[in-house]
Amino acid sequence: MANIVKQPCDEGVIRSAPCTDPCSRNVGRWVLAATILGSSMAMIDGTVVNVALPVLQSELNATTTDVQWIVESYALFLAALILVGGSLGDRFGRRLIFACGVALFALASVWCGLSPNVNQLIIARAVQGIGGALLVPGSLAIISASFSEQQRGQAIGTWSGFTAITSALGPVLGGWLVENVSWRWIFFLNVPLAGIVLGILFWRVPESRDEESARLDWWGAALVTLGLGVIVYGLIESSHLGLFHPLVLGCLAVGALKMSAFIFVEANNRAPMMPLSLFKSRTFSGANLLTLLLYSALGGVFYFLPFNLIQVQHYSATAAGAVFLPFIVIMFFLSRWSGGLVSRYGAKLPLTIGPIIAALGFALFAVPGIGGSYWTTFFPAIVVLGLGMAISVAPLTTTVMGAVKQRQAGIASGINNAVARTAGLLAIAIFNIFVFNTFNRSLNQRLATLNIPPEVQKLLDEQRIKLAGAEVPAGVSVEVSGKIRQAIALAFVDSFRLVMFIAVGLALASAIVAFVMIGRNKRQIQQQ
Repeated sequence: MANIVKQPCDEGVIRSAPCTDPCSRNVGRWVLAATILGSSMAMIDGTVVNVALPVLQSELNATTTDVQWIVESYALFLAALILVGGSLGDRFGRRLIFACGVALFALASVWCGLSPNVNQLIIARAVQGIGGALLVPGSLAIISASFSEQQRGQAIGTWSGFTAITSALGPVLGGWLVENVSWRWIFFLNVPLAGIVLGILFWRVPESRDEESARLDWWGAALVTLGLGVIVYGLIESSHLGLFHPLVLGCLAVGALKMSAFIFVEANNRAPMMPLSLFKSRTFSGANLLTLLLYSALGGVFYFLPFNLIQVQHYSATAAGAVFLPFIVIMFFLSRWSGGLVSRYGAKLPLTIGPIIAALGFALFAVPGIGGSYWTTFFPAIVVLGLGMAISVAPLTTTVMGAVKQRQAGIASGINNAVARTAGLLAIAIFNIFVFNTFNRSLNQRLATLNIPPEVQKLLDEQRIKLAGAEVPAGVSVEVSGKIRQAIALAFVDSFRLVMFIAVGLALASAIVAFVMIGRNKRQIQQQ
């Protein structure tokens, strides 16, 4: 899922970890500067890449599968290794691991920007994901270690405010760079940021570690990475091979075995990266299932929306990036208010109503066809979705932290954060199966009425893998060419609407989970 969407338990990770050595006011400013800029690298990269995907598809002559892997290779390693990244920081030094993450992220960004073809870009994005898995938890852990409980409120407020600004600017800045300079600069932009972060880190930020940290769960990390990777590969390949192709079935079977082995290892490990005992809490299990469903819907929608905006609605890349601004602004300004809903009404009510409102937002995305003003087409959907997510995210963080013992709040928050990222990873792969099949079926129906010559039909069939980016074969009359372009656009709108309806179902399912599994108030949560 793009980092347009705030992760549910980032603040929970900060609040729950112990403060090993409170820093002075002067040092604290530098700690915040380094962590904010470091977090911004990952956030900006996540937002700008989604906006740039339609352009990357065109300039690198990439298929839909290739474009998926540009996002999925990064998301896979970030989701699978983010818990390990936090453990590495506790054991070897939070500043050291954070610095390694920043440096690796920057080097991979240079590789991304210099990539001559889509295959190298996919590999470079995977390395970026590894860097992100060290960088993201490291920034949160350094804040936790540097500020006392009394100082954390202001520190978190500053961190949240600035990261919200970078989340808002990311899509617009990325769109402008893609439109006016080159897509390569969305990656080169990370290099000067990384230089500033590393300079501040080694000049002003003190080192900290947890001397009593548990040994690293390398087996768990390897199994979950391989398991998720094989499953995602099978799902992505199924869009053009078919769900029952031997390769696809084999990948899904191997992936299921790897994930089963991961659960076995976690159940028998003295220091697991994901303690299964936490899931004995009905509320904790419910909160994570809610997160999986709701963030799957969100990740899938925000992946396909830029393709609709740029390739079908013909928005510029800058305008497509600006579409997300109302969502981010609403999330930022309402987060503090929504956090107070738990103390007033309990967790169950906002976590039921929020996803229902989000479902209405997803449904509104299915209304627009082709053309029309942004203010009457996509703006209402963005606003309603933003309101629904704003009501959901802060209570979700509170619920996760309240569902376990205080000493387990850090790992519980980290698990929920990883679940949110895994949700987006799986959603993109699964949604594309429905998109590809619906697009082809709709396009076949529309082309059947045009009486296209067989040779043109054959050339067009080769372009289907690009979905809305499919190019009309040369040598076709202007009139027929226009009709084919219209058929391609309408076929994609049909598939986009299906994604929205699936998202509606997932959001409503998450509301049902909240109603059935989440405790009404904090006392009920802790008792479970």
